[in-house]
Amino acid sequence: MIRCKAMLGTFVEILTTDETRSSKAIENAFVGIAEVQDLMGFYGPDSELSNINAHSHLEAVRIHPWTAKVLMIAQEIHRHSGGLFNCGIGHHLVARGLLPKHMDAQSIPKVNPFGGIEHLQFLDSNLVRSDLPLCLDLGGIAKGFAVDLAVDILQSAGVLSGSVNAGGDLRVFGEEAQAIHIRNPANPQELINLGSLSEAAIATSSLYFVKRSTHSISPIVNPINHEHINFSGSYSVIANQCVYADALTKVVSISGDIHHPCLEQFSAQAIKINSTLKA
Repeated sequence: MIRCKAMLGTFVEILTTDETRSSKAIENAFVGIAEVQDLMGFYGPDSELSNINAHSHLEAVRIHPWTAKVLMIAQEIHRHSGGLFNCGIGHHLVARGLLPKHMDAQSIPKVNPFGGIEHLQFLDSNLVRSDLPLCLDLGGIAKGFAVDLAVDILQSAGVLSGSVNAGGDLRVFGEEAQAIHIRNPANPQELINLGSLSEAAIATSSLYFVKRSTHSISPIVNPINHEHINFSGSYSVIANQCVYADALTKVVSISGDIHHPCLEQFSAQAIKINSTLKA
């Protein structure tokens, strides 16, 4: 059984091999994904993420356990990547018109205007506060979390095998392996077969569809020097969970290092596809 919906700024496809238990389980999985989108979406001015950005430097903010889990993982990867992964770069994307502006500039101090994920403090498991204003963007990690959540919902319903694919953030579960294809950077309309995947996740970072003109801006920002990163190939990361695969693609695409020490910390491996590859 295959179902597909437009969610998370892309198309989410859920595939299962168990027809008996799948229909209701798939619907519940989509409900879970929708809740992640509502909680952690930057575009929603009333989302929990927007509330954190607007108020956490002023007062403690109570958050959903799912949001807390994503933020904790983001801080973990930030530490082990030497700061290369930092979702506190939303203000750079807002300034370049890549994300909407929700915050009132007059409410932000002029000195040290924004902090990063490292400035977010957990007062308890679901209560956070920041010592600096924040403009967090979870676009580089929340989609992977949503994929993992959908898999958990399916498995809890007794679905034995299948996959969840959110625009290339893919997790396969169960005994049946699934063929894995990614776009050819030299021609994004063509697919490259990477082999098969079983009980694992893969995510890819690329700039396939960023227009190569003088006005194009990469949405990938190096949080250390604040430069927008441009590259012509693609970077894929394979990990046990999609939340880690998703986030770690930013580490390898920013560093250009498919052997970055951070990968070993999370039992992950990276693949680089050059733009000159012929499919």
